[in-house]
Amino acid sequence: MTDALNLLIQPLGQTLLMILVSTLIATIFGGALGILLFALSNDRFAGKHKGARFAKHVADRAINVLRSFPYIILMVLVLPLSRLIVGTSLGTRAAIVPLSIAAIPFLARIVESSLSEVDAGVIDAAISCAASKRRIVFAILIPEALPSLVSGLTLTMISLLGYSAMAGVIGGGGLGDLAIRYGYQRFRGDVMAVAVITIIILVELIQFAGTALANRIRATR
Repeated sequence: MTDALNLLIQPLGQTLLMILVSTLIATIFGGALGILLFALSNDRFAGKHKGARFAKHVADRAINVLRSFPYIILMVLVLPLSRLIVGTSLGTRAAIVPLSIAAIPFLARIVESSLSEVDAGVIDAAISCAASKRRIVFAILIPEALPSLVSGLTLTMISLLGYSAMAGVIGGGGLGDLAIRYGYQRFRGDVMAVAVITIIILVELIQFAGTALANRIRATR
């Protein structure tokens, strides 16, 4: 068991790196895409222009296609892109690319849904005060939707943790790689148990932290 714990250190660091970097990338691009989707679907922002509705329709279809791909297939399809961006199709850095691509449409939907839950009266009040659309989004909508956004980001991180475990299939490193190469292939039940238990603990920690932060934000209002 001591040997299994020693083997855990590097894969744990690789898993945390994959989750944190891919979450950051997904937050930037998925957040921007989610705001755009909300703006295109809200008459107060886009009006009733046919172009906005068409763009929203195209974006919806593209996001649905990306979200429908099983992650293991997406990893294989994105291997050339990983090689182009990070110079390799193996290892932790390469795994971050498909993880980010999988998380961006997922988080975009969460952002769109969270912003859509904000009372329309808040938007109308801001418009009546001649607030710009940018100010409405960043100073009003996002703060109002922040508890829901935090909960959605927590869910995204937990999903990425599961995806990162599958990245071990293509040599992506991390806890999944530890469980497969050292646990399953070498018949080390103790190593596999340690890897699985660590993943469960990480899920619990992420969920606890996300729920606590969201509740704290709600309590301060």
